Amino acid sequence: MALALGLTLAGCGDDGGGEASPGGDALSGVSVTVGSKDFTENQILGEMYVQALEAAGANVTNQVDLGGTNVNRQALEAGEIDTYPEYNGTGWTVHLGNDDPSDDPTELFEVTSEADLEQNDIKWVGTSQFNNTYGFAANGDLAEEEGGFDFDSMAAYLKANPDATVCMESEFPNRPDGLVLFEDATGYELPRGQQQILETGLIYTETSDGACDFGEVFTTDGRITALNLDLVEDPGVMIIYNASFTMRNEVYEENPEAFDQIAETIWDNISQEKMAELNAQVDVEGMPRERVAEQFLEDVGLL
Repeated sequence: MALALGLTLAGCGDDGGGEASPGGDALSGVSVTVGSKDFTENQILGEMYVQALEAAGANVTNQVDLGGTNVNRQALEAGEIDTYPEYNGTGWTVHLGNDDPSDDPTELFEVTSEADLEQNDIKWVGTSQFNNTYGFAANGDLAEEEGGFDFDSMAAYLKANPDATVCMESEFPNRPDGLVLFEDATGYELPRGQQQILETGLIYTETSDGACDFGEVFTTDGRITALNLDLVEDPGVMIIYNASFTMRNEVYEENPEAFDQIAETIWDNISQEKMAELNAQVDVEGMPRERVAEQFLEDVGLL
């Protein structure tokens, strides 16, 4: 693994499972406050970073589950936290205020990270393989009756059935990378009477139970396959979201190699399927997110 091979760490050795255990003091004496957003995937990623940084000797203040996007970004810019997991699509549209993001993940990461560093002194550390974009899921019984949905047929159904509802998070109707993209693509402006605002976790269960006909989802969420849900086919409308650890650059520059190699080891080992599996371990199987993160880090040799 990158960290085990690339860093000279005190106490390195074999952990008995064939992976080199980092341990050591590459970040000894370094203080880092780690935040995260308030949904499962971001919490898991935040916990991974907390534990990996601690294993490398850092003194970590755990602020995982700090709040929504704006809460974390404002805390990062104010120096109240030093790092949190963020997504390139959110960085480009929400934080940098741009339109028309690239649909190439490498290009989007590059232009977003370069602009955020130049404009705000925020460093984007590594980038994930997985793309956790926004999407919609239909109630499974409804999808079976209707033969499944894509964005256009979902809009047509909502137009023909004024009592049908779409469950969404509070942020989603007003985000530049949210509901507006569906509306622009389909030409259907969702009336407020068809919008039901719920907490993230409730969207999945309420849609599964039929209280909502459709729900806003994250496409790597393990509950999509575990519950009575059917993913609405996206023809390429929603913005891509590959994850990075965003970090105050003054903190990053003190130990760039250590931060790079920890992030690289994490991101290189999480495929689209793996992220969905990790999310399902928390949301479906009920494992604590701290344990899910710990088990992953053990498997990749960071603990």
